[in-house]
Amino acid sequence: MGGQYRIRGDRYPRMRRPRRRGRLVALATASLAVLGVAGWGTLQLFDVFTGDKNPASAVGVKAGCAPKASPTPSPGPARSAALPEPGRITVNVLNATTRGGLARKTADELEKRGFKIGDVGNATEEYDKKVKGAGVLLGPTSALKSSLPVLGAQLADAERRTEASRKGGELDLIIGDGFTRLTAKADADRALTALTAPKPAPTAKKGC
Repeated sequence: MGGQYRIRGDRYPRMRRPRRRGRLVALATASLAVLGVAGWGTLQLFDVFTGDKNPASAVGVKAGCAPKASPTPSPGPARSAALPEPGRITVNVLNATTRGGLARKTADELEKRGFKIGDVGNATEEYDKKVKGAGVLLGPTSALKSSLPVLGAQLADAERRTEASRKGGELDLIIGDGFTRLTAKADADRALTALTAPKPAPTAKKGC
């Protein structure tokens, strides 16, 4: 045979392509290493900016971790100072209706509940037959936040009024046309308890 390949002796040349497998494997390995390093670096940057890996590294407080207010009891007014006991309140029971005997019956029930009873009889001309509701509770201005609420618990539907010119501490319970009976004692006692119960005051606590 002529040309490049000539047979000489008893040996024949091997006709193969040059080996390139080693180079391909090395190139592929290097590429994977570069991609792995790049991916790891990207993940680290993502964690830093989002704070998923280390929440404590984030600057400031997240909105979800902001302090929240929750109510805690604060001391309520002492009854001896702001709300007097029924035994320290004198009530005049006056009937402004045409029904007889309401003033005496109501006065007896208030006395059983611990109130002091003053005058019992008909209402003055200013109120006689002119009170359409359950009744009117009348007292001096100083009684608005002290003795009037205590008496008001006994007749929840009554209107409360004060007179600046009124002297002393006595109260008037003027029975009106809409009156049927005093508030049930159990309900009145609950109302008095609510008046002296501690009121919640907000205190901050973390929401995280």
